[in-house]
Amino acid sequence: MKSHSYSASLQGALPGLALPDKMLPPSLPPLLAGIDEAGRGCLAGPVVAAAVILPGEFCLPGLTDSKAMTAQAREALGPTIKRTALGWGLGVVWPARIDAINILQATFEAMSRAVGCLPLVPTRLLIDGNKTLPEPVLRRFWRHEQAVSLPGQKAIVRGDSLEPAISAASVLAKTFRDRLMQHLARRWPGYGFAEHKGYGTKAHYAALARLGPCPQHRLTFRGVAKPGTAQETARQVPQRAGQGRLC
Repeated sequence: MKSHSYSASLQGALPGLALPDKMLPPSLPPLLAGIDEAGRGCLAGPVVAAAVILPGEFCLPGLTDSKAMTAQAREALGPTIKRTALGWGLGVVWPARIDAINILQATFEAMSRAVGCLPLVPTRLLIDGNKTLPEPVLRRFWRHEQAVSLPGQKAIVRGDSLEPAISAASVLAKTFRDRLMQHLARRWPGYGFAEHKGYGTKAHYAALARLGPCPQHRLTFRGVAKPGTAQETARQVPQRAGQGRLC
């Protein structure tokens, strides 16, 4: 730190002086935040997103797209990712909010919430898929007031298998959501949430036909509510479930 201050003061006193590179302050490495979601295609439960900033020298054997890993492998890697990451955050958006704004916008919100929860200011966002986050949505959940501008963004198709930071985010989002769905299975028994995690399996559709939707179901998704009843049932969903937030 002393050499950096000395270089700055020397240049201020002698503006025409060219200093050797080794005397100039080193440039900081970019903080790349990988972002991915879990649960976007489910009939029930929230959509969960994670944002992860990994250190420059990071190697975790077995880390890849969470969908290509077993549940045991994901659970084993999750604590290591949290322990070694420079920062990580989770964003949750619940079914009532999904129904209100559609699943794409809800996914943007969950991802923006996750970025807003990061303890460090990322310089660039690496997002799994083919879409970047709309700036108005990202700015709404941006908590880093010290940052002059929002970070740059890059959408990467199949990024969860190409970029380690996105792979790490996919693992954290998936493991958190899976545990959450196990909890919701105890709160709303009979639907099999612990087994299918809210996806549209044959058993899930059979439970819907038998029991009807519960407050954790996405009523605007095809096959969840009977035709003509979604609007009426939606008014019965508790409004406190409208938005989820984890920091």
